[in-house]
Amino acid sequence: MRKITLLIAGLLLAGLLFLVARLAAPPQTPLQAGVVSAASIDTRGFTLAEPPADIRFPRDHGPHPSFQTEWWYYTGNLETQDGQHFGYQLTFFRRALTHRPAERASNWAADQAFMAHFTISDVSTGTFQASERLARGAAGLAGAQAGPFRVWLENWSVEELEPGVYSLAAENEGMSLDLTLREEKAPVLQGEQGYSRKGAGDGQASFYYSLTRLASSGQVTVNGRSHTVQGLSWMDHEYSTSALSQDHVGWDWFALQLADGRELMVFQIRRTDGSVDPFSSGVWVPREGEPRILSAQDFTIRVHDTWKSPHSGAEYPSRWTVAVPSQQLELHIRPYLPDQELNVSYSYWEGAVQIDGQVESQAVSGSGYVELTGYSGSMGGEF
Repeated sequence: MRKITLLIAGLLLAGLLFLVARLAAPPQTPLQAGVVSAASIDTRGFTLAEPPADIRFPRDHGPHPSFQTEWWYYTGNLETQDGQHFGYQLTFFRRALTHRPAERASNWAADQAFMAHFTISDVSTGTFQASERLARGAAGLAGAQAGPFRVWLENWSVEELEPGVYSLAAENEGMSLDLTLREEKAPVLQGEQGYSRKGAGDGQASFYYSLTRLASSGQVTVNGRSHTVQGLSWMDHEYSTSALSQDHVGWDWFALQLADGRELMVFQIRRTDGSVDPFSSGVWVPREGEPRILSAQDFTIRVHDTWKSPHSGAEYPSRWTVAVPSQQLELHIRPYLPDQELNVSYSYWEGAVQIDGQVESQAVSGSGYVELTGYSGSMGGEF
């Protein structure tokens, strides 16, 4: 009976994924989830991201089903007492299948689809492992809730233990995470108080906030061997319905955590003609006080090297200098491992990076994560 039930569930899930692929390509990455080509997505009936954002906590940690796409995105850099370094990514994507959910009696009926990506970068062994799961938002397989906050896909999950404290867990084929994350700073509202524009058209935006410094501790398991670790994590939460322009080909996104207690996020959207879109933006987060929102004119990203993937054939930038002249900031960024490319339903580069440089003439160091999309295949993902 159990085998028959699993077979039926598998066939239903396969049908759901076929429907997702035909009606709306699934979200690819934290920005990409809400901004695939306007020509390929029917957004009628869904809520558009329009100002004001009116983001409130704890309410808006949870799901926003009236928006077509949403994601909860966690990355981190962790170390053992003897200096072994690990990076991780755990991202949950929600995709609405219809803006008019049908009332059906079956527990398998679903109007939401979920996808998750889980990676671990083991710097000491030079290995990178990535996995993907997909499930319907029904029968307890996957979902999200606000009170208390929880998002899950099967046994991959993040859940609130108490205000500002979260449990993160995931496992797959010999690798696993079991971490406790603690907020060290208040949520940072990106863009205009949480309203982050991605284009000039109506609704071409997302609602977007970040937890830029999460003290992290727990266990990382790689190839069946467990390690006690501690370090820092970063969380992004975005929800949106709109799309980027058709002349956008991808973006480069940087989330950088400095050892002196400050953080920087910048992203640049790349156009087909090789230029950078003026709606690229970022934020500088001081140790204390108000974050400063950065426009595309406030920062520069210079590429110094590239890496060609033996898996997809894509050529990615692999060493950068990020500068914010107004903060007298110049950071040199390089991957902990060159090969941190996910080859799942589509290919993109998402990896742990190390940082050194100067801020206000003082030497700084740190770690972070970089995401590179549109270098291999379409921005929308392919099945």
